[in-house]
Amino acid sequence: QVQLVESGGGLVQAGGSLRLSCAASGSIFSINDMGWYRQAPGKQRELVATITRGGSTNYVDSVKGRFTISRDNAKNTVYLQMNSLKAEDTAVYYCHAVGLGATLGYLEIWGQGTLVTVSS
Repeated sequence: QVQLVESGGGLVQAGGSLRLSCAASGSIFSINDMGWYRQAPGKQRELVATITRGGSTNYVDSVKGRFTISRDNAKNTVYLQMNSLKAEDTAVYYCHAVGLGATLGYLEIWGQGTLVTVSS
């Protein structure tokens, strides 16, 4: 069984910082793209940032310059450093990964979500 385990969410004041972590475990051959999505109350899930195995990154415009995505391929782990947090960043953040399972079958997995609350 393959799973993504997230950590690092919580309550922070506006202007503060948080760092999210997400580790993939289980029968994995390789993890290619990893990313973070978020879903605010009453809104659709949106892409926040993605990173390829080679380190190429992509961000939604609203977080550019404030959030940084990174990964450790040896640990199958992705991070999201969030600085200068705003009330509108409040959401459940989900980790996402695409790769190949141990038997080389296509693998797409989601984390369980971690709540980030930014108080204004």
